[in-house]
Amino acid sequence: MSTLLSPKVLPILLLIGSNVFMTFAWYGHLKFKTAPLYAAVIFSWLIAFVEYWLAVPANRIGHEVYSAAELKTMQEVITLVVFVVFSVFYLKEGITWNHALGFAFIALGAGLIFRG
Repeated sequence: MSTLLSPKVLPILLLIGSNVFMTFAWYGHLKFKTAPLYAAVIFSWLIAFVEYWLAVPANRIGHEVYSAAELKTMQEVITLVVFVVFSVFYLKEGITWNHALGFAFIALGAGLIFRG
C-alpha cells in the first residue's frame, strides 16, 4: 500500500483517473448528439471539475520527484492510452494503422523526455 502512495506512483494513478474523467468530459457527449449544446457544456464542465481534483494533486505530489516536463509527458501518454480505450469501447470507433503509428511516434518522443 505504501508503494501506491509514493510520490513516484500516486501521481500516475491520479493522472489515469484524471484522464478518464477528462476524456468523458470532452468526448462523452458525442453519443448524445440530440442533447442541447448548453447541456453538453454544463455536464462536461461538472465532469471536468472532478478531473481537476485529481490532476492538481497529481502534479503537486508528482513534482516532488518528477520535473514539470516529465509530468506533462506522462499526462499526454496516459491521455492517449485512455482515449484509445474510450474510443474503441465507448464510442465504438476503430483505431487505424495511421492512428497507431502516430501514437507510437508520440510514445517514442515521450521516451526521450525520460532519457537522461
